[in-house]
Amino acid sequence: MDFELTNRQKQIRLAAREFAEGELVPIGKDCEAKGEFPKHLIKKAAQLGFIGVFIKKEYGGLGLGLLEHALILEEFWRAEPGLAQALAQSAFGSDVLLLYGSEEQKKKYLPPIVKGDWVMAFSITEPEAGSDAASATTTAVRVGDEYVINGNKVMISNGSEAKFLLVFFLTHPEETSKSKRHSILLVETDRPGYKADKIHGKMGLRASDTANIFFNNVRVPKENLVGVEGSGFLQLMDFFDRSRVIIAAHAVGLAQGAIEQAVNYVKKRKQFGKTIASFQITQFKIAEMATMIETARGLMYKACWYVDRGTPNTQLSSMAKWWACQAAVRVVDEALQLHGGYGYLDDYPIERFYRAAKLLEIYEGTKEIEKIIIGRRILGAT
Repeated sequence: MDFELTNRQKQIRLAAREFAEGELVPIGKDCEAKGEFPKHLIKKAAQLGFIGVFIKKEYGGLGLGLLEHALILEEFWRAEPGLAQALAQSAFGSDVLLLYGSEEQKKKYLPPIVKGDWVMAFSITEPEAGSDAASATTTAVRVGDEYVINGNKVMISNGSEAKFLLVFFLTHPEETSKSKRHSILLVETDRPGYKADKIHGKMGLRASDTANIFFNNVRVPKENLVGVEGSGFLQLMDFFDRSRVIIAAHAVGLAQGAIEQAVNYVKKRKQFGKTIASFQITQFKIAEMATMIETARGLMYKACWYVDRGTPNTQLSSMAKWWACQAAVRVVDEALQLHGGYGYLDDYPIERFYRAAKLLEIYEGTKEIEKIIIGRRILGAT
């Protein structure tokens, strides 16, 4: 058992930190206020090797593991969550192409993602199918050598910016087993009938694009099928084993950034003639926050280790996602509390961190869904 990062992993983490502090922090507040993301950052991050590090070398990536990907995103989120989210989502879903895509699909679609020339999206959620993905009703009907797509998806990251999406469709409504009713298709966003409406008014992470998507008789060739028809649900579950660990990395990074802000503040802020860092209640809070972060980081790293050795652990991925995201919400809340009234003002970045934190407990599986998965795995329930 070795808990030490390799020299290469340490170098990757340091490089990601330097990029985040140099490129994200100076513009984060302004981008959040405007709800805009400077697209050149994706290209720059890609040139430094930060996009799709887990993608194999033959498709333009570095061929590293999920842990290296997590280390990068942890540093990005530590610095500026809104911009970090946009960078993290630029290759969202590429795992599915790596696992199940055809060789032609991988060669065509993955290299531009790694280079930062394109961004992609993975479209799953519907108005009546959030936590219950198996109830998705957006249809893809096979007509000759094409699929004809109708329906809509909601709250899709990069929905109005992506060059293409992977989309979770209902293709076999007659199947009695929910796990055999859906498929995943690749849809280019310039196809007739595709429409994306950018969402405004999000509580946080406003620099990251989110959109509602509509399909009106969108046609794609049968070659756009990812993997085997009718296996979309199982592919999606495999994806969640990986993506939930990465959301845990987001949460660990955000919590780490929040505690660092709190520590810096309490060392300077004086009340009753001394710094509030000298008060025992402050020390208790910092101790609790640090312990929550460290336990979350340990769970997340262990879940990455299982994925990287080829044995993803659904229970552990759900544990990491649930605990890390809960830790982030609690840590950011306490960090803002330690800032007092100043923490409620946008003069301090902790306000942005506070607004960003809540989404972590909702997307990629709510905390309630994660607990259900964990409980069922332990109890052997179905």
